[in-house]
Amino acid sequence: MSLAQTSPLTAWIEGIGFLAPGLPDWPSARAVLCGEQPLTAAPSILPTPASLPPAERRRASRVVKLTLAIGLEAAAHAGADVSTLATVFAASGADGHNCHALCEQLATDDRQISPTRFHNSVHNAAAGYWGIATHAMAPCQVICAYDASFGAGLLDALGQLVVDQQAILLIAYDSEYPEPLHAKRDTPDCGGIALLLTPARSQRSLAAITVSSSSAPADRLAHAGLEQLRTTIPALRSLPLLQKLANGQGGSVCLDYLPPMQLQIDIAPC
Repeated sequence: MSLAQTSPLTAWIEGIGFLAPGLPDWPSARAVLCGEQPLTAAPSILPTPASLPPAERRRASRVVKLTLAIGLEAAAHAGADVSTLATVFAASGADGHNCHALCEQLATDDRQISPTRFHNSVHNAAAGYWGIATHAMAPCQVICAYDASFGAGLLDALGQLVVDQQAILLIAYDSEYPEPLHAKRDTPDCGGIALLLTPARSQRSLAAITVSSSSAPADRLAHAGLEQLRTTIPALRSLPLLQKLANGQGGSVCLDYLPPMQLQIDIAPC
């Protein structure tokens, strides 16, 4: 059954996590989206994942550091216990740098692959490290839908929310590939967004969102730098929604999904 054949999906946002080039966290992103601060061109800053045990911390890849940073920020923003949260991880690919290293190794006469490289190469590696770091035993889904991965993750999270009536954490993220793969997939850097979604309003709720299908073109951002992030880092197709949230604005935005289907999100600030 398609989204067009179902009722709109509604949830409340209680926490936001964010990281992108020049935007190390949600407060920084909020200030730029509100026009209070300029966007500074800078590489993404990935915090050391202190919540991981030392051995896993040493092995943590860029996407592991990214997902832990934004997921923990969203949970802290909402005052939620991460060990109890169901999660949805959505990404257009896996770990670009690890993939590059594996390809380099396979191109040599010695094709012995490091076990650490191998287990970090799978698409659900970030979700596995999240479980180690947070001790979470709640359900976890891992989704890939290429450039539509944010939308696919959001729909999956909302579907679970409606069925289970429990809070869920959506973590959407992407990482860059070094050359020569970068020439075919030109994501410039890593970046992502985490949303803590709940089935009912609370004192911590920031806004209610209702998602339905649309055929309208996706909203664009007037700020050239932010628009470039929106179009080059798939997880940041979410930026028009975040701009509304940052400004405390209601209304509707349309986000890219699987053409010709788009996602309309109606926003009601709390």
